Amino acid sequence: MSLRLGDDAPNFKAKTSQGEIDFYEFLGDSWGVLFSHPADYTPVCTTELGRTAALKEEFAKRNVKVAALSVDSAESHQGWIKDINETQDVEVTFPIIADEDRKIAEAYDMIHPNASLNATVRSLFIIGPDKKIKLIITYPASTGRNFNEILRVIDSLQLTAYHSVATPADWKDGEDVVVLPSIKTEDIPAKFPKGHKVIKPYLRTTPQPNK
Repeated sequence: MSLRLGDDAPNFKAKTSQGEIDFYEFLGDSWGVLFSHPADYTPVCTTELGRTAALKEEFAKRNVKVAALSVDSAESHQGWIKDINETQDVEVTFPIIADEDRKIAEAYDMIHPNASLNATVRSLFIIGPDKKIKLIITYPASTGRNFNEILRVIDSLQLTAYHSVATPADWKDGEDVVVLPSIKTEDIPAKFPKGHKVIKPYLRTTPQPNK
């Protein structure tokens, strides 16, 4: 059964590069990013984990905890982390989960037989503080992830979770947002005092409310 947006993120206990964790306990009240890698010592993954480590402060200021997953052992992860730190000029401080029996990969539908018989695809899940899945992105093994897009999506998810707005195409933090259709036009000034534009009756914009 594949996971869909709004589903509960499966909890699990696993060995990691930082010892054993219970995933829900690890997340606590934070948002979470869980992303998979086909194997240790793979070139694209090395750059991705390096990029994640370099963005440590960006994830922290958004209250996001990050965990990677690979089907290799925790011991293997330790050696790989040394290579990541050396080649990417970073320090990996987030856990890399060991999933040797592929149970977590199967629970999160990370193995796509038509793409690879035994390796995980590049799946990425954003999980809310309520432990529900807010976003799923799946890349083929040959394509590295765009972490600027991941941060942009987190900004959108956190904004829209707490305000009655949506974010338009190519939106970036600080730009105007779309007022939800459920808000009547005459009610916009009271709810969004920064002002608004009515482009069409169904398309109303307002400055980002939390800026």
